[in-house]
Amino acid sequence: MEPVKTIIGTAAPLPRANVDTDQIMPKQFLKRVERSGYGEFVFWDWKRRDDGTDNPDFVLNKAEYADATILLAGPNFGSGSSREHAPWGLQDWGFQTIIAPSFADIFFNNSCNIGLLPVVLSEKEVQYLIELAEADPKAEIRVSLEDLTVTADGFEATFELDAARRHRLLNGLDAIGVALGHGDEIDHFEAARPSHKPALT
Repeated sequence: MEPVKTIIGTAAPLPRANVDTDQIMPKQFLKRVERSGYGEFVFWDWKRRDDGTDNPDFVLNKAEYADATILLAGPNFGSGSSREHAPWGLQDWGFQTIIAPSFADIFFNNSCNIGLLPVVLSEKEVQYLIELAEADPKAEIRVSLEDLTVTADGFEATFELDAARRHRLLNGLDAIGVALGHGDEIDHFEAARPSHKPALT
């Protein structure tokens, strides 16, 4: 993973509650085995009208939000199934962080595991940022994982993230990367095991 330290960018406002993973990444696109290439399928049904044409009213179809790297969402974002394809798609679209009042636990974990930073702020704080992004699509928001702060014009808030996840994100470590960091301890453990027991070779 790429290390996550400070994200500075514009935001796309999606003021909807209970956005589930089937809405983020519909089931018909789960046939691929790669982690890349899912961005175009994000919010597939919301981006289109019933006749298949683009829905100009949906935020991701608006030119002024095309380069947004921050997604602002309502409470309980990422609920539903545990599909990892949902955060894969959001990251592939170009989002680096999602700010919401709350997340589904599995979605939160899956996002952290790929370096997509989920930030929990209060509903009032998220609403302020949504209104800011709606009023001025070019307004920059700064998310600092180092300082655990979110700042914008006239706005500052703090968020929490447990030390283990924060360490992994700051250093760009996935689960395998964390394990490899204990290589000497693993080698020592294996060397001390009785020879009649299974060993890593």
